[in-house]
Amino acid sequence: MLLVLTTGGTIDKVYFDASSEYEIGEPTVPTVFREAGVTLEWRLEPLLRKDSLEMTDADRAEIRRACAEAAEERILITHGTDTMSLTAEALAGLPNKTIMLTGALAPARFRVTDAIFNLGLALGAVQSLPPGVYLAMNGTIFPAGKVRKNREAGRFEAV
Repeated sequence: MLLVLTTGGTIDKVYFDASSEYEIGEPTVPTVFREAGVTLEWRLEPLLRKDSLEMTDADRAEIRRACAEAAEERILITHGTDTMSLTAEALAGLPNKTIMLTGALAPARFRVTDAIFNLGLALGAVQSLPPGVYLAMNGTIFPAGKVRKNREAGRFEAV
């Protein structure tokens, strides 16, 4: 079984016309998985609803605790892209866990979004990689500690 932890970020943002602002809504993973016909057994645990720029060390410790205490060995985490790399590094060293972080540069609820592609990539990768911590973004799997977000280019790249 796969554990899906949601922490917020752009992937789950909702646009409100009245206020012209984004807010983090309900997790989009169940809808994406249902629409894609995912048959793998998985369990959802909404952990946080934060923009990743608002994530604290205490939040990262909570994510690490949830991963360490999970019965599942394979964990997919949706996360905001701005500090996803930092959270990935904070999860390093958990034994017998394959942890995949992914997110989106545009909300999953938008017609044009990278969210669905990134979730599909992450789902396939978390099932096939050995224990460790990884990021799935822009069609590439990056090991934790060896990736950064290039804001100007709007993509992730190896370092």
